[in-house]
Amino acid sequence: MPPPPRLIRRSLAAQTVADAAIGGLAIGGLAIGGLTCLDAVSWPAAGGRAFRACFATGTAASAFDALPRDGAATLTELREVSGGLLVAGFQSDSSATLALPLAGGSAALRSDAAETKLFSGLNAAILIRCHEAAETVADWLIWHQRQHGLQGAVIVDRLPADGLATALEPLIRDLGLRIVVLDCPIPLGQPRIGPETDPFLAPDAPGKDRMTPATPDPWRAPLGEMLIYEAVKWRFLAQARAVLNLDISDLLAPVAGAASVFDRALAAPQGVLLLIGWRVYPWRVKSGQAPTYGDHICKPFDGATAQVRWCAAPEVAGLEATWRPSRISYTKPDAAAGAPFYRCMAIRHPGHGSAVLAPKASLIEDAALLALADQLGHKPIRAPKSVAAGTAKAVNRTAIVTTMKNEGPFILEWLAYHRVIGVDDFLIYSNDCTDGTDMMLELLQQKGLVQHRDNPFRSMDLKPQHAALQAAEGEALIRNATWLICMDVDEFITIKVGGGTLADLYAALPDANMISMTWRLFGNAGVNDYQDRFITGQFTRCAPELTRKPHQAWGFKTLFRRAGIFKKLGVHRPKGLKPDLWDQIHWFNGSGKRMPIEMLRNSWRSTVTSYGYDLVSLNHYAVRSADSFLVKRDRGRVNHVDRDQGMNYWFRMNFNADQDLSIQRMIPALQVEYDRLLADPEIRAAHDHAVACHRQRIADLRADPVQSAFYAELVSERMQRLCRMQAHFGSNVFTAGPEVIPDAVAMQDHPPGFFFTVRADPADTEDTHEAAEA
Repeated sequence: MPPPPRLIRRSLAAQTVADAAIGGLAIGGLAIGGLTCLDAVSWPAAGGRAFRACFATGTAASAFDALPRDGAATLTELREVSGGLLVAGFQSDSSATLALPLAGGSAALRSDAAETKLFSGLNAAILIRCHEAAETVADWLIWHQRQHGLQGAVIVDRLPADGLATALEPLIRDLGLRIVVLDCPIPLGQPRIGPETDPFLAPDAPGKDRMTPATPDPWRAPLGEMLIYEAVKWRFLAQARAVLNLDISDLLAPVAGAASVFDRALAAPQGVLLLIGWRVYPWRVKSGQAPTYGDHICKPFDGATAQVRWCAAPEVAGLEATWRPSRISYTKPDAAAGAPFYRCMAIRHPGHGSAVLAPKASLIEDAALLALADQLGHKPIRAPKSVAAGTAKAVNRTAIVTTMKNEGPFILEWLAYHRVIGVDDFLIYSNDCTDGTDMMLELLQQKGLVQHRDNPFRSMDLKPQHAALQAAEGEALIRNATWLICMDVDEFITIKVGGGTLADLYAALPDANMISMTWRLFGNAGVNDYQDRFITGQFTRCAPELTRKPHQAWGFKTLFRRAGIFKKLGVHRPKGLKPDLWDQIHWFNGSGKRMPIEMLRNSWRSTVTSYGYDLVSLNHYAVRSADSFLVKRDRGRVNHVDRDQGMNYWFRMNFNADQDLSIQRMIPALQVEYDRLLADPEIRAAHDHAVACHRQRIADLRADPVQSAFYAELVSERMQRLCRMQAHFGSNVFTAGPEVIPDAVAMQDHPPGFFFTVRADPADTEDTHEAAEA
């Protein structure tokens, strides 16, 4: 019978193994005399004492000699485990001081007596405590005792100076649990990582590209010395009935009426039960209060990853099987038979709201978590309930929101085309135009064809495109639309189904409330000189449908119904998902296939599993002619205003390897509408003025020596060849730019499977596009 339950305090036998006689000797790059031992235990054996010692990360087996020296112990095992070294052996005398045979000498090592009888036959747990308060630890112990039959625990206290044992003892005095608090006099964390509480270490935390990681703190950093599990096993838990391995932020789900995890581990074929955990969050913690397990009532609806821990019966699994945080060596437990647990992220990362730890747009209440909170006797703050606006309208009315700067020559074709396919309303924001674009738009507004607004980006301190979308939210045209899309004047909706109209597309996807159209990048098709001709007729060369890189190649724009599921307009798709309405999204790609759940919240580009062009695509004429590209570069970008549209942009967007003529069936109807618009003398004059301004700007730019040199490179044979070869290049080539491609590669023809790339430049952060915008 074990002694009466009580809290026992122990300390790791951590020490530095040093011998002055060999302190300067180096073996295999490791300085002998200064090895860090995390813990060493020994126990009586026939003729002496057996022992096991765990050495810190970085200790090499070459530091030890397999043969005894000068009465040193005999080593029976030297095994590197997770960066550390496990040493086992036998010493013929019964002293607790071990004489270890080192390469070149020997050194003394103090060992503690193993206390495995403390937990003999008990259902125990191993907990690694990093920062959690005593109250939280007590709550963990109480839950697992009452719900799962826990009888004892070893708590590895990584911060022994803050008094966990003293604070914990009165909280658990009447529980009848056997508790050992194992103090750690040396840091166990990863040496170059900040504290575990840092939101930078929260897997779902948004905006990590804008975070600064915390200062390294090995006392509080994520665990780095994985052999601590072996140390605890051999010192305390080798005779336990079964051992539960969870973090203090983890709570086993209730198992009413089912066998406990301890019983299931004992019955498992290899003595190991896998535990499958899901990250959960509060909606909000009450002001001034520390987070509790009962606050955690939300799960990410699109969460697909899980944490893994285990429960094991040591004698069934075998004591020689190494314990690690997420697995036990030589065992393969059945994942399908695993037990669920919840990782409570506000306990793991205290002091940070849920919106810092995970996108609020992904969090939804979970019925099982609400029931768990009730079992814990906690009343959490509930998530608000959203109400969809409804989408039933007798007539589909489609509106486009767009921004323009110096796009005058191209406005009429784009407007006429989209009127032909069924767009009803156009809300156009312009800024800083010098080619008559704003005058043209004012005229078109007077004719009742568009609504024109000055872009308020300066007064809003936003980029022009974002300012326009925010301002558009208050427009009656937007509120009255059934379908909306945010798109640019160099993008053309190309419908392959029926007669090529939006009505045909909506009929083909009657259940849809979102339809994403993947870009098809159209290059300059070898056209260098600007001509006042249809863009859709001149440029027929494009990227292949399967174009995974550069990452811009598969961007999409989205037609969506105003259903109240999202809070605001976005560049590529609506933004600000109301998470409790996620299941009301009916989002299809350009081939009529449903978009994957993990893309519902913030994706802006297609993937191998989500691209499609069978019903609709978005022809993206990003460069047009070489002449017009000069003007585009001079004008600057409507969203990324601080980024140069130079040779890298030309190379990434000027695809000419394939051909697509699908849009050209609409040219006859486009021509009729275009001619009808130009029949108005005022519209004709405004168009001619914009064309003249465009031509003059081309002439001015080509007269500039710097621009002229740039133009010569644009139209060079080398660049013409490269803009038909993009499929051969890796992502790093597109990031670095075409100059990294040797002439020997650029000027030769290659078989379809040819591939060329370069190493990434860590300092290069060129064009992350809309990843942050979403």
